[in-house]
Amino acid sequence: MSAISPSVRFAGRTVTERHVTIVAYTFCIAVLTAGYYYNLTFVQLGLIDLGTRVVGMSAGAVSAVMAVMALGALGTAMSAALIMDARGWTTDLPTKLKMISVVIGFQTGLTIAAPSISSPTHFVIWVAASSISIGVGIPATFSLVGDLIAVKHRGAVAAVMAGAAFFTAALYPLDWRLEEFAVVMSVAMVPAWIIVSILAFRRTWIVESMSRHRDRVGPGRFCRDDVRQRASLGFGGIVAAMFFAFFIDSLGFLRIIDAPVYITTSWQSPEIETRAFIAVAHVVGAAMAGVLYTALGRRWLLVWIFGLFAFTHLLYTFHIRTAADGLEPPLALPLFYVLAVSFYTTLNFAIWPDMSDSSNLATRTAIGVGIAGWLASFLSTSLALLSTWAGVSLLEHLTYVNALALLLAVGFPVWLYVRRARSLAFRGSAP
Repeated sequence: MSAISPSVRFAGRTVTERHVTIVAYTFCIAVLTAGYYYNLTFVQLGLIDLGTRVVGMSAGAVSAVMAVMALGALGTAMSAALIMDARGWTTDLPTKLKMISVVIGFQTGLTIAAPSISSPTHFVIWVAASSISIGVGIPATFSLVGDLIAVKHRGAVAAVMAGAAFFTAALYPLDWRLEEFAVVMSVAMVPAWIIVSILAFRRTWIVESMSRHRDRVGPGRFCRDDVRQRASLGFGGIVAAMFFAFFIDSLGFLRIIDAPVYITTSWQSPEIETRAFIAVAHVVGAAMAGVLYTALGRRWLLVWIFGLFAFTHLLYTFHIRTAADGLEPPLALPLFYVLAVSFYTTLNFAIWPDMSDSSNLATRTAIGVGIAGWLASFLSTSLALLSTWAGVSLLEHLTYVNALALLLAVGFPVWLYVRRARSLAFRGSAP
């Protein structure tokens, strides 16, 4: 482990390790919060509006393009991660900053150009170019948690990221249209690109100090030998479980926000009080998830997530069946949905670095975020669009989603119990 200078001089002041830690945490939170906000709003929601309303494509055609985008981004993320781990870029912060700078610059240009797209061909080209850029950005950005955030603080930091991203998305922009997203993101991305580029391509004490700070982080919480030996849910199981969490969310969410009956109590509500309630609920949910992440193991965290989704979709399907009686949508519906989303998003920020060490951080981050996050979200987005295009009613659609959520909420604990029972039986029969 390399020595860390106890202090340096900057602008006539002494900069200590504590200051470096604050800078590192702030930088990591800013990059990942902004990136998640961008993908949540402009990419996942803005591109649907671009393809259907602006370009005039059918929902079925847009769903096919979104599915290709998901696969393209995943393939690029895996390729970039393998190269990063093989060449040692995973532990080289200046190189990762250069990659992030290129990604931000490229996406800024694509964001500015998006409102001028007018043909399906240009839309497909735009999506293909964006999927490659975002794919490179997945391992470069999400692995920053493994570089800059101490293991004991990852739950709290992940909660800040998730809460800040969703809080902002719930309040602004008020109109979920491509033009609004493009203006907001373009104004924010240009100065961000300039700052990251300065850090990436100029030798500064900030980057050097953060690079040395990495030596204090160590392997992930779930990557130590003693934890591996006791674990009953490995990396592949976490990827599969998180895939279904993201899949269930997007599959139900995109139909709910388009339903006229739920507009007044959803993320698209014209009432600022409702959107403020949802925004604050996201922060509260993320804070709860951060505490639970620190206190609980992986299995119980997933039990919480699947249970919340199952209960939430039960509430929605029950309300749809009784809405004919004049029952207004209560705020309890979006409240529980928000809690479920905040829980799994907080886990998504922290779990992949915590299951990695310096030799596989980029690859495991790419697999986790790429498959469990990106692929699941955009495949389910594609299926939700296809469901709308095929004329599947909201009740029928949510019935399928609820069945899947209930299956996981019940099946996951049963699977853990059976696996544990088999393990105990094997130990008891061993000589």
